[in-house]
Amino acid sequence: MAGSALAVGVLAVSATLGVGYATAGAVSVRAAQVAGVADAAALAAADAASGAVSGLPCERAAQLAARGGAGVVSCTVDGLVATIEVTASAGVFPLRARARAGPPP
Repeated sequence: MAGSALAVGVLAVSATLGVGYATAGAVSVRAAQVAGVADAAALAAADAASGAVSGLPCERAAQLAARGGAGVVSCTVDGLVATIEVTASAGVFPLRARARAGPPP
């Protein structure tokens, strides 16, 4: 009887750890995706600021971020340099990413 209780306890702990690791992995993947969305949005804003594409830089960034499932929190354009911060969520975990794009200094 004691061996059965031990086996059930080990199985419960293993299942809990497995779910925790899977959740951490999923959040990590989504965080990488959000960072990519921030990079793409910053590039789009910098392109619009330089005149390479039409439109307003921050509107372009917001459009691209929305396609990636994120929202723009802040958008600043200084000359040809765009800095974008986006937010998204992975379940109950809020995620933020910031990216900067423009010509080299």
